[in-house]
Amino acid sequence: MAGRADRERAAMVERLRRRGISDERVLDAMRQVPRERFVPRDVAGAAYQDNPLPIGLGQTISAPLIVALSAAAMQAGPDAHVLEIGTGSGYGAAVLSRCHRSVVTIERHPELADRARRALEALGYDNVEVRTGDGALGAPERAPFDGIVVTAMAEDEPPPALLDQLAQDAALVCPVGHHGSGTLTRFRGGRAEDLGAVAFVPLVTGGAT
Repeated sequence: MAGRADRERAAMVERLRRRGISDERVLDAMRQVPRERFVPRDVAGAAYQDNPLPIGLGQTISAPLIVALSAAAMQAGPDAHVLEIGTGSGYGAAVLSRCHRSVVTIERHPELADRARRALEALGYDNVEVRTGDGALGAPERAPFDGIVVTAMAEDEPPPALLDQLAQDAALVCPVGHHGSGTLTRFRGGRAEDLGAVAFVPLVTGGAT
């Protein structure tokens, strides 16, 4: 099984390269992180397909292209301290952990946060801090961040608290739109850059329901 997963992971990375992902650190991270360890067993065989997969509680693990595109779009260096909003399965945080010095990731669902924490710890990704809470509030006591990725769709703009927690010249990457459909957008220095059409679950603020 490990041999098959390795081959599928390598094939996934080549597809990402063909689709325009050129950040070698991100590609190396995608090559290293075993995506099958971050999805339920009943869908593990589809871990390297080019689509999102259900992880429970109405949430999904994003398609590999979206994970890679979001990570690369931050344009943060290897010594960066970054924030992820919407831990989900923990896969995105794992990829970020291979690209940057440290990662704080926030998940509103305690069950998903616990599951992600266990998966990350089991794989030795010890530069990731998993928190349970309202991601829209960020982690002000750990700010400023050299990059922020949001993995759920904001309606009009990212939460102001997150923009306030960016280091100078740092970027926040967030999908923006309505009813789950919109554009992946990079916010930096008061400007917004459209990175392409995407579909995401909505960004929900407040505690888990």
